[in-house]
Amino acid sequence: MATNMKKKTARIEENRDKRPYAVAKYIRISPYKVRTVLALIRGKSVAEADAILAHMPNGGAAPTRKVLLSAVANAEHNRGLDRGDLYVAECYANGGTSLKRMQPVSKGRGHAILKRTSHITVILDVKKAEGEL
Repeated sequence: MATNMKKKTARIEENRDKRPYAVAKYIRISPYKVRTVLALIRGKSVAEADAILAHMPNGGAAPTRKVLLSAVANAEHNRGLDRGDLYVAECYANGGTSLKRMQPVSKGRGHAILKRTSHITVILDVKKAEGEL
């Protein structure tokens, strides 16, 4: 029994994605708004993505920039990678839990209001040289 568990653990570990990443959970902004920001930085180098996010007026830019810089710090500290070689391989915003509120309306009724939250994920990868496959 224990041997199978060890084999399974080893198999899961070798199939795991080894790219540096960062996740911010329960950010109080709609994922729909964050996805427009993420579309602009996807595939860009870290320096270019940081510059885009720093000068963007959208509300989702600030939390996305924090996640990007956290992923860069994870790459440098945990993996020993160089900041100049990194680019944004994947980034996405999933919906988190919604805060449920009520808006009172006429005749004693109430309309539901969903204050949405987001889970923002940024995955980095190392740029491959032109000659490599």
